[in-house]
Amino acid sequence: MALDDFLASLDSLADEAQKAFVTAGTADALEEVRIAFLGAKGGQLKEVQKGLGKVDKADKPAAGKRFNEVKTLVEAAFEKAQEQLESGAAANQDAFDVTLPGRAVRIGHLHPITQTIREMKDIMGRLGFTAVEGPEIEDDWHNFESLNIPLSHPARDPLDNFYLACASGANGEADSPLLLRSQTSTVQIRVMESTPPPVRIISLGRVYRPDTADATHYPMFHQIEGLLVDRGVTMADLKSVLRLFCQSYFGGHEEVHVRFRPSFFPFTEPSVEVDMNWQGGWMEMGGAGMVDPNVLRAVGYDPEEVTGFAFGLGVERICMRQHGITDIRALYQNDVRFLEQF
Repeated sequence: MALDDFLASLDSLADEAQKAFVTAGTADALEEVRIAFLGAKGGQLKEVQKGLGKVDKADKPAAGKRFNEVKTLVEAAFEKAQEQLESGAAANQDAFDVTLPGRAVRIGHLHPITQTIREMKDIMGRLGFTAVEGPEIEDDWHNFESLNIPLSHPARDPLDNFYLACASGANGEADSPLLLRSQTSTVQIRVMESTPPPVRIISLGRVYRPDTADATHYPMFHQIEGLLVDRGVTMADLKSVLRLFCQSYFGGHEEVHVRFRPSFFPFTEPSVEVDMNWQGGWMEMGGAGMVDPNVLRAVGYDPEEVTGFAFGLGVERICMRQHGITDIRALYQNDVRFLEQF
């Protein structure tokens, strides 16, 4: 075979292959073109290669060189067409149809405990109580002594409190241990120390006790504490405030009843347990009572001039009753499938 004829067949194949690769619009079509020109069996490039053996011996170097150039050119045309198809597919994948309706943004919402706390603040605010906050790390004076809890009282037991491995208490006393507060009554003491009567406050926040976690107990929980100190405050005022609070929170169109059962707390005298009747059943709400005269004296108040009441309610207990939750641990497991119900 003459060299010119062999080179002409190579040039024709290269031109035809490049056009075919450019016009292949799909991956399947491109694969068919690749097999047609570059296939190991029956491909046009393979067929042309057979003619290389018929070229004169003196012309074979030039023929072989051109064959390799054409083969590289055809393979490059295939790779370029393949890249264009892939980039086009990626662009189509990223594109969106502007005529489709938009997707609503998924917005989170408040934790059920936070919802409960905010609703409590709102109700007590309408009853004239101001919300205050205090530190969660407390000293012995504010957590026990000022609340009429003596050194011998079992409430001070290290097994019943989270004491910290450091010592620096009220007034810089080195022997006064620090602990995570076991009640929010500590906030009431801090407010009364710096505020002359009348005082009308609520404090809401986390408290800590080393309880074993089960369906009704958790080592961290929330309390709402109310305090009213003024001239002539009585137990009747306490019951009225609690009845109005429960009626506002749970009542709606239902009647809510509140009852007191005699009890004992070191910082109130007399002391009562508060129960609420709602939806046909009694529920224990917390403790309450008249502020003990020793507590009033500890903050510089004259118990002959003023009296007051205090109450403490469990936030989780109220939240669970409102939403029908039976296990307090569910509130702290951070399971979005559970929390998004509220």
